[in-house]
Amino acid sequence: MGEYSVSVEKLRRDFGEFVAVDDVTLSVSPGEIFGFLGPNGAGKSTTIRMLCGLLAPTGGSGTVGGHDIIKEPEEIKKTIGYMSQKFSLYDDLTVAENIDFFSGMYGVTGKKKRERTGWVLEMAGLAARRTTVTGTLPGGFKQRLALGCAILHEPRIIFLDEPTSGVDPVSRRNFWDLIYGMSGAGTTVFVTTHYMDEAEYCNRLALIYRGRIIARGTPGELKGEQMKKTVIEIRADDTVKAMETLDERGIETAVFGNLLHATVDDAGESIPEIEKALRQGGVDLTGIRKIVPSLEDVFVTLIEEA
Repeated sequence: MGEYSVSVEKLRRDFGEFVAVDDVTLSVSPGEIFGFLGPNGAGKSTTIRMLCGLLAPTGGSGTVGGHDIIKEPEEIKKTIGYMSQKFSLYDDLTVAENIDFFSGMYGVTGKKKRERTGWVLEMAGLAARRTTVTGTLPGGFKQRLALGCAILHEPRIIFLDEPTSGVDPVSRRNFWDLIYGMSGAGTTVFVTTHYMDEAEYCNRLALIYRGRIIARGTPGELKGEQMKKTVIEIRADDTVKAMETLDERGIETAVFGNLLHATVDDAGESIPEIEKALRQGGVDLTGIRKIVPSLEDVFVTLIEEA
């Protein structure tokens, strides 16, 4: 595959006059977990479909697994695994029938098929439920089954398009344990997500907004180098009243559990201003400090700037 598992330059996709993906350039190294982060409609799924050979680019160039995304889309499909947010399963088939179907689609036969089928059933925790109709399974089981079916042929590159959408937090955590295991074994993982906590699990991230990449780097680099503003954490006895009081004085905040985050230019100037505003508004302030920004802080700030 060369130096990169995935490499694209100035990738573009137009739908009439609408530009869904606008000059995207990125590269992903073998064994890397690469996160593609952005709000709904930013161009994440469109980019992935082009990388998977499912959608022809309007412009640009690139390779996936050493194959040209424009000239060799069918070869790319043989090389990769792909799991969509809808899990790509047939709900009216049993667990075993879904595995059998995807084995045939990927050309996995004979002894290899028996070995991989056993692995999928064990990994998904479905060894005792192979005759269960897939549509009746809880979300976490369907998620792991979909992943197993996507990697039956042991691809070296796997694309996961919002794979944990709609599943519970425990299933999400277990799913990421599987992803780490695959990455550790050398599989390249390209994942889209809008969950900020999941973005922290990635080796590197690219933030896409309105079809363009507006920031990239490791989670630490995004929080340390890309974030030009300062985040102040505010703890008050009445979070809602504190938020309303600060908003009336032109200080925007966001709720984080029972805390507020304010993104400001200068903490030294803003902290006394916030303290004064809350005191005048009759809000008891129990704590205020400058903190390291979360990825959500960075995400919101960069998109507002864009």
